[in-house]
Amino acid sequence: MASGSGLLWVWTCVVALTPVMTCPLSCHCIEKNGMKMVQCMSRNLEAIPPDLPRDTAVLLLAFNHITHIPRHAFRDLNYLQELDLSNNDIETVDVGAFQGLSESLLVLNLANNRIESVPKEAFTRLRARISLSHNPWHCECTLQEVLRELRLDPETVNQVICHSAVQEEYAGKPLIQVLDSGINFCNFHHKTTDVAMFVTMFGWFTMVIAYVIYYVRHNQEDARRHLEYLKSLPSSSQIGKDLDTISTVL
Repeated sequence: MASGSGLLWVWTCVVALTPVMTCPLSCHCIEKNGMKMVQCMSRNLEAIPPDLPRDTAVLLLAFNHITHIPRHAFRDLNYLQELDLSNNDIETVDVGAFQGLSESLLVLNLANNRIESVPKEAFTRLRARISLSHNPWHCECTLQEVLRELRLDPETVNQVICHSAVQEEYAGKPLIQVLDSGINFCNFHHKTTDVAMFVTMFGWFTMVIAYVIYYVRHNQEDARRHLEYLKSLPSSSQIGKDLDTISTVL
């Protein structure tokens, strides 16, 4: 009996330590070349399935309606090598969205979405080849700094187009070509910040000057009224002369 209990305990531990092998209802899971492929393409998904097998090596989520990649979305997928999120409606990518994939992920496809910008830390430490083509990118300093850290897919790098930019003259042009021409969007960012600071300081300075002028004029009027009042009072000739002198000065 004790032996049976021991075997049961060992079996329970093995099950607990074995990666989750269940397949989401909205997906189709197959083994290919010794790797698990989870195929969830064209399933009208609006979010990334939460119950993905932990031993997933290839995850295909293309042609759905996913709009957001949340933080830790793939945290437990330590064996994931290829992730296809192309042809969705993705607009936002959270910081840490791909956290936990830096060692395993080799290919990441985010092409044909609605991404305009991403935070600097969205792709931290990823070594994967990444496709970002056919998104409505807003070309500015943050995007430039993000791309500096990425390994872009060379076949699609010229399809990363500036849909808009901090300088309108660069809208509609491939981002890599703009950067290769020597343009630095971070310089534009600093100049814009400096101008905004100058305008703010000038506004405060103008308000201070206006207040000083108002204060001086207001006090001059009070002083004159006070002198006129003093003149109307009976006084010695000397006091009258002194008051006339003060009045002349004011």
